[in-house]
Amino acid sequence: MSSDSLVLNKTPYSFTSRFAAGTGTNPEELIAAAHAGCFTMALSAALEAAGFTADTLSTAAELNFENHPQTSWTITSIHLRTVGKVPGVSPERFSELAAGAKATCPVSRVLRADITLDAKLG
Repeated sequence: MSSDSLVLNKTPYSFTSRFAAGTGTNPEELIAAAHAGCFTMALSAALEAAGFTADTLSTAAELNFENHPQTSWTITSIHLRTVGKVPGVSPERFSELAAGAKATCPVSRVLRADITLDAKLG
């Protein structure tokens, strides 16, 4: 797999890397990383808009991927865990801004989006 930015330049991506001990990435890992990154950017922007400048923000996304007999493999939840060092902000205000960032970051919204498909043979 490769991306235009070349960050994912010929990155191994296979069934083995998804369910076994193979090297490379998988869709769920990429979704979790994208969500953590997007949320952190949204939180940084929200803090700036509220008059605060973060010294540091660090976010991890814990994605649960479960096999349900009726529906097959499903992403059942994503838990974002963020830690920030933000001078002058109260814990309550930080939590409020973080909740807003979670609700409005594009990846949070896309994970609730309607998915459409156009599949055809050439």
